[in-house]
Amino acid sequence: MSDFDSGRRRFLGQMGLAGLGALGVAGLASGCATSATKPAATAAATSSGAAPAGPVTLQSNLSSPQAKAAMQKIVDRFNALGKGTATLNTVASETYRTQLPTYLTSANPPDLYTWYAGSVADNYADKDLLLDVSDVWASMGDYPATLRELSTDGEGKQIFVPMNNYWWGFFYRKSNFAKWGVQEPKTWAEFLTLCETLKGKGIPPIGIGLGDTPWVASIWFDYLNVRINGADFHRELLAGEQRFDDPKVKAVFAKWREVLPYFDPKGKAYPFQEATTALLGGKTGMFLIGTFFADAAPKDALGDLDFFRFPIIDPAVPIVEEAPTDGFFASAKSANPAGAKALLTYLASAEAQELYIASSSGIVLPANPKAKAADSPLVAKGKAMLDEAADLTQFFNRDSSDALQPTADTALTKFMDRPDEIDTILSEWQTAAQKVFKG
Repeated sequence: MSDFDSGRRRFLGQMGLAGLGALGVAGLASGCATSATKPAATAAATSSGAAPAGPVTLQSNLSSPQAKAAMQKIVDRFNALGKGTATLNTVASETYRTQLPTYLTSANPPDLYTWYAGSVADNYADKDLLLDVSDVWASMGDYPATLRELSTDGEGKQIFVPMNNYWWGFFYRKSNFAKWGVQEPKTWAEFLTLCETLKGKGIPPIGIGLGDTPWVASIWFDYLNVRINGADFHRELLAGEQRFDDPKVKAVFAKWREVLPYFDPKGKAYPFQEATTALLGGKTGMFLIGTFFADAAPKDALGDLDFFRFPIIDPAVPIVEEAPTDGFFASAKSANPAGAKALLTYLASAEAQELYIASSSGIVLPANPKAKAADSPLVAKGKAMLDEAADLTQFFNRDSSDALQPTADTALTKFMDRPDEIDTILSEWQTAAQKVFKG
């Protein structure tokens, strides 16, 4: 097991769900310098000591109105501080997802990018596409060692700067559950009973948003796999060390098939944003989704939202939760690496991360241990759920690569349409995955 993998496995214990000092978490473990954070311009200066020169572009996939506005406030604040000049270029999320490899390999790429920590970032670093930002990390104070390891490539260089992490769960409206007379399930059997009850009331129990966002189906695969086969098998599978046509993987789909009759049939045609609208409008009962969905929800609905963890299937399997880490990396071909590092240093600050939380839906956990999370029951519950987990994973592509994600999109959406063809689907998935791993 590599240091990188072991660091991810220790993510739960040392991360402290970074930045939750506001919720009483202190003394987070750190593998970074403990001196006070240096000014951004100093940390990002060239070897000659010169301040960053010229503007840098931050390419962002945070395209929902609240998140986009929050990022613009951060960039405006950075510019006002006089530590550099930056512009924000926001691209529709799904366009960004498909175009990111093209951005990074172009002759004149944007300087910085919003994206994800873990294997997905390391995969780009392996192709020499990412800027070494180890000197930025040297200025980042007491960030947890686990976040540093999650941001480190196979050669030991830091290539990612985290901003926040969040959780996934079954979200629902408290007022609707009360109206329908139902409660949160804890076990798979209780979950099936809840689904049957809602279906009996004429409510599609489970929302899904696969139109234009087919990757949403991966959360079902991830959770079923870690609940049945555990985190180690899941990571090995996504690293190409296990096979998608293994009987253990087929068992995941046998369990998934039990709930297929409870999915909203309309959900295959629209993206997760419209699935969010359906949930909020009481047209579906619950939605397995990450907290980012709330950026597409009216703020006056946030107080009525609650969630429960993915139900336990086998009590003997340690509880694993998905807790992806979002942040930034920079292009190795940036024309202004000093300016890029200046902006990254600011993005790592408590000020920037608290500004994002205050200006967006706020249902994220800041990476900076000195930043305050939102003071809400929903955030406290999410933190508690992750604290109780035995291990944390990131998400399908984050624990593998962006190149492997389309293979999952194809296999999982095909399964939801034609579950009787599971043997063929898994065989095709293994063949497609092997091409990615060999590439």
